[in-house]
Amino acid sequence: MLRNLGVILSNIGAKPKGAEMNKPNGAWFVYLLECANGKLYTGITTDLEKRFRNHVAGTGAKFTRANRPSHIIAAKLCGSRSEASKLELAVKRLTPAQKRALAITWADDSAAV
Repeated sequence: MLRNLGVILSNIGAKPKGAEMNKPNGAWFVYLLECANGKLYTGITTDLEKRFRNHVAGTGAKFTRANRPSHIIAAKLCGSRSEASKLELAVKRLTPAQKRALAITWADDSAAV
């Protein structure tokens, strides 16, 4: 079962809000990253702040080397890598509009917790 962390918002160079929150040991995040050109990237990590810095520095995914990352629009906390990978695959199959709607849903879910 997925546990909510909340929405992670940031600007380049700024610490993502909520990243300092304690997470359970071994937890993984699925995150949605918006690029400067409006494209979306979906990924998984155990450390949102570090992974975002990697994307900005050009040492993250090949996609974000070609599409400059702007900010993380949403993140979801998962209990295991397997759970995060399954959710990542499901999210990657969505259209950009569906991904944006999902980001809003994640924010609504975290507000209810």
